[in-house]
Amino acid sequence: MFGKIWELLSCDIGIDLGTVNTLVLVKGKGIAIREPTVVAIHKKTRQILAIGTEAKRMLGRTPAVIEAVRPLRNGVISDFDTTEAMLKFFIQKVHENPGRGIFSLPKIPRPRVVVGIPSGVTEVERRAVQDACLSAGAREAYLIEEPMAASIGAKLPIEDPEGVMIVDIGGGTTEIAVISLGGMVVNKSLRVAGDELDQEIINYMRMRYGVLIGERTAEDVKIEIGSAYPVGKDDMVTVIRGRDLATGLPKSLKITTAEIREALAPTVSQMITAIQEILEETPPELLTDIVERGIYLAGGGALLRGLDKRIAEETKLPVYVADDPLTTVVRGCGEVLNNLNLLSKVKVTGGLR
Repeated sequence: MFGKIWELLSCDIGIDLGTVNTLVLVKGKGIAIREPTVVAIHKKTRQILAIGTEAKRMLGRTPAVIEAVRPLRNGVISDFDTTEAMLKFFIQKVHENPGRGIFSLPKIPRPRVVVGIPSGVTEVERRAVQDACLSAGAREAYLIEEPMAASIGAKLPIEDPEGVMIVDIGGGTTEIAVISLGGMVVNKSLRVAGDELDQEIINYMRMRYGVLIGERTAEDVKIEIGSAYPVGKDDMVTVIRGRDLATGLPKSLKITTAEIREALAPTVSQMITAIQEILEETPPELLTDIVERGIYLAGGGALLRGLDKRIAEETKLPVYVADDPLTTVVRGCGEVLNNLNLLSKVKVTGGLR
């Protein structure tokens, strides 16, 4: 009975708790929050000063007493208290508007929460995510592995006996899985993803040009002209500004798409090698299904130009990018909120306060 009352008085939500971005979907309403996973903290008082986009603007620009931190690394919580504060902020934010409950009472932030997590996390890391959600105000917290959530969000037939293959490339991890009959047959969680691509650009600029650039600049360059395979306009150029390591003075350089592709090549090769390893481990019957259906890409990394063509060339299989790949995981979390039978099949663990 109390569960029904809480359903009327609060909003059930799905969360894609990502290393780079956090997305929150409200049941029946759609995606309500898309914010960078960044929190700005006052070092002395430990007071939270900003969360999300506002905090990201502070990265690399803060005075000594303020620290802009990313509380997740490689898809797992590295700073529990900061993650809890961020989740509490997002949960309260989606409950601010009066709801359609009994007598149009304001919503109370005691939701049922479904969170996407990397498939390779340990039991301790899983528990940390669940505890952070419960401490932030959730009445129930369920965890679902990101490859499964991405497959559900991409509308793939995961409960069929035929196999489907999903590659979810996020900021901290690349999740690769072959799914059949509602479960993962083979899977791999590679802690190499979007962050590593950014780091490769930073390393390339330092080694080749002796110029130091920040993470945010590297990410902007990756989005603007990054590619994994020559496609379309392959002569794009951008200007990178950084610090000359020899003189310590500001320096500007024109960088081409080909140079950024060269910088990204080692990390892209690691991802493709992991995909090939999973294909080698896949049972022959399911491999036949994948040959017919192809490989599906999800996550922000799927937007890297030419990545689908590069994977297709290396694996000799058709490769498709899911619709709106940035939101596939959170949409999958939303789908299982609407289908509790499916949630009971795919959840990793769940619990009450």
